[in-house]
Amino acid sequence: MEDQVVEGDGFVTGFGYVHNRLVYVFAQDFTVFGGSLSEANARKICKIMDLALENGAPVIGLNDSGGARIQEGVMSLGGYADIFLRNTLSSGVIPQISAILGPCAGGAVYSPAITDFTFMVDRTSYMFVTGPDVIRTVTHEEVTKEELGGASTHNSRSGVAHFMADDDAACLRQVRQLLTYIPQNNREDPPRRATTDPPTREDPRLDSLIPEQSNLPYDIKDLILRVVDDGEFFEVQEQFAPNIVVGFAHLNGRSTGIVANQPAHLAGCLDINSSTKGARFVRFCDAFNIPIVTFEDVPGFLPGTAQEFGGIIRHGAKLLYAYAEATVPKVTVITRKAYGGAYCVMGSKHIRTDINFAYPTAEIAVMGAEGAVNVIYRREPDQQRQARITEFQDRFASPFAAAERGFIDDIIEPRQTRPRLIQALRMLENKVSTMPRKKHGNIPL
Repeated sequence: MEDQVVEGDGFVTGFGYVHNRLVYVFAQDFTVFGGSLSEANARKICKIMDLALENGAPVIGLNDSGGARIQEGVMSLGGYADIFLRNTLSSGVIPQISAILGPCAGGAVYSPAITDFTFMVDRTSYMFVTGPDVIRTVTHEEVTKEELGGASTHNSRSGVAHFMADDDAACLRQVRQLLTYIPQNNREDPPRRATTDPPTREDPRLDSLIPEQSNLPYDIKDLILRVVDDGEFFEVQEQFAPNIVVGFAHLNGRSTGIVANQPAHLAGCLDINSSTKGARFVRFCDAFNIPIVTFEDVPGFLPGTAQEFGGIIRHGAKLLYAYAEATVPKVTVITRKAYGGAYCVMGSKHIRTDINFAYPTAEIAVMGAEGAVNVIYRREPDQQRQARITEFQDRFASPFAAAERGFIDDIIEPRQTRPRLIQALRMLENKVSTMPRKKHGNIPL
């Protein structure tokens, strides 16, 4: 190895500007020793990360690495650990973005795992701790690289990746687009942009978007696109846990995080994957001063042994913890159902949400009217139970009952959603909320 000297040791590091804003970048060259990490190029990455932290600017990693350089032994492993430490110290302080532009294995996948967002390229990028050959030897499983760690796998099944692009150029365009929504660091506000979309715009089509029958699905993205500026919504983890929708948009030019239940998938129920997906996104927005708007239509947590054995209690608590911990401006709109513990979790007034709206047809209760009546009045004849169902809906599930107690700030018509959200966020623009003094909380991981 001492005779194979390559200038720069196969890694390119430096700084530049995206949309006239400073960013630091490192890139791995797979043509030099397979992009493997050495002691020297680990120091190069660490230097860039230190500069980014000191100057309050995002770090973008263009990853294409076979892992640690075997010939260097523990020195290359130590280099990875040095990078992991900086990833952790920078978390929540500066945005960290990883683009996977080729095969990444072993230690090369753990740095991206700590960063905020991971981009992958379909059919050309891979991530796995151990490759197909090792798996075949140890567990005798037959699996291809694409099935094991391809972009489709990590975007739809594992949730490791957040975005998938068709090629490298499209991937880099996605990274640039993401940067338009997020601030340089945790001390700054997100960038604003000019818009010609009027803040007072109402959309009458929203009045008929939600079906009258509460068991019929609709696409929550239709609502989001009609509310946000210019109908532009930058969705995060689109293919993973589609029963919850998260992403970035602008409201009157201000960057906003959107979290929404999706009735078109699993009736909008919360499950293990959607809880984890939502919690991570809420925590990112809170760390970087991005207000959170929640569109709630949730019938509860998904029942079943697979969910209970998989730890839905623990994973659902992550989303609850994230919302309760967040101190950024939070506004919730209950579009239809808000049942049981899921009502509490999805940005309810009780966990420090600032403004809560509900549509006139919203249903807020411990459970659906029919289920509640079948529990409380199960001994009564069917005809009487039917009358009880109507009574329950009117007296207990109505949003006006919640509004009487101050749990809902206003009942709004769907067409008013955009102007009321913008009005609320403008009012909350200078919000300051403090947390009890502590080192850090113990989120239920």
